[in-house]
Amino acid sequence: VLRCLGIPTRVITNFNSAHDKNLNLSVDKYIDMSGNTLHLSEDSVWNFHVWNESWFIRRDLGSFYDGWQVLDATPQEKSKGIYQCGPASTRAIKEGDVNLDYDSPFVFAAVNADCVTWIRYSKKRKERIYSDTRKIGKFISTKAVGTNSRVDVTANYKYPEVKEISFKISYSQYKNSLMDDRKILVTAV
Repeated sequence: VLRCLGIPTRVITNFNSAHDKNLNLSVDKYIDMSGNTLHLSEDSVWNFHVWNESWFIRRDLGSFYDGWQVLDATPQEKSKGIYQCGPASTRAIKEGDVNLDYDSPFVFAAVNADCVTWIRYSKKRKERIYSDTRKIGKFISTKAVGTNSRVDVTANYKYPEVKEISFKISYSQYKNSLMDDRKILVTAV
């Protein structure tokens, strides 16, 4: 419909798409002390999800947010009481501006959520035991104009993932770094 109105529009596919039901910007999995999955969260990761982008000038948000806007014709959650999603600025998503209206936190989580595993000891006590910051939002793509080629638009939604750098240090140095509460990546020696 938007194309018929002369508004540039394209289909976007996001692989490993997070469905962050509680909008805490993570996909949470809970296990008990025996390692059994506890069904305490409605968050999930979909193999892929598809939405549309359309090119808008955003007088309501300011010119910084002009450009491609996410519109989801198949929203799975209510927004302001009805099933709708967008228009969320891809610039806002990339910059992490999740306090903006138009479902920005939901779209941000779809492409940037952390996958977190928690061990639940009791109703009042849980501990994060694993966090994957790279799983979500892979190969965000659209179709190239005039061909059947894929165009990767991941950079429109997120900055490149930081690559891990390994340091070879002794165990005592590693232990001291933990005491100093420094965060470093370590390779066992």
